[in-house]
Parts: sequence; structure tokens; C-alpha cells
Amino acid sequence: MVVFRIERRSGVPAYLQIVHQVEQALRMGALEEGDRLPTAAQVAADTKVNPNTTLKAYRELERSGLVEVRQGAGTFITRSLAAPGSEPDSPLRARLAEWMREAAASGLTEQEVSTLFDTVRAHTYAAALTPAPSA
Repeated sequence: MVVFRIERRSGVPAYLQIVHQVEQALRMGALEEGDRLPTAAQVAADTKVNPNTTLKAYRELERSGLVEVRQGAGTFITRSLAAPGSEPDSPLRARLAEWMREAAASGLTEQEVSTLFDTVRAHTYAAALTPAPSA
């Protein structure tokens, strides 16, 4: 089950924070198709937001096709946003986690790891998008 955290000073409306947190949980594989979201009353009690705020977020998620409301049963995830390789047991994710551990053990700071990752990612994807020279 997802636990929502509302950052009141962020400037982002609470309902959008809930939407974004559900979307992020779907991308990361923390929520999957068929999972039940907490009730509006549960979210209100946990986050101190009005239950209508949660209902507004759930309606937005329903409009985007990510959840369905089943009368009397709750709100359920209908599809995933997880990218291939993002599942917790994915071999790609495991190799990336191992690389991160090696980087940390080598003394790289979080900022240095981010910079290195961003540089390699940008180079890799730029090369993939560059057409091969014509003969």
C-alpha cells in the first residue's frame, strides 16, 4: 500500500501531489495492476487533507485511465506505468543498484554519481539518435 506525504510548502496543490505520488509508485513498480488504493478517509487521516482532496486526485487518476472506482469496494489500479527494467526484481535494476554500491564504495558523492550518470546517459542516447553516416 502507498503512503502519501503532502508537502504543504511546495506550492503544488495537495491533490496533484497525490496524483504524482501514485504515478511515481506506478513507474517504480511499487503499485501494480489490481492494487487497492487507500480510502479517501484513510488518506485524510494520514495526511490531514480534506477527503474531497483525495477524491479529486482519484478522479484525476480515473480520467487518465490509471485507476477505476468500484462502488463499495474501493479504488483499484488498472494499469502500470513501470518501464521495462524498473520492477524491483529486474536484472537491469539489480545491475544499476550494484553499480551504485560500487560508486559509493569508491568514494563518489551522490552529486558526482548523478553527474556521471547524466553524462553517460546523455552520450548514450545522443549516439543512439544520431543517424549512421551514408555510404
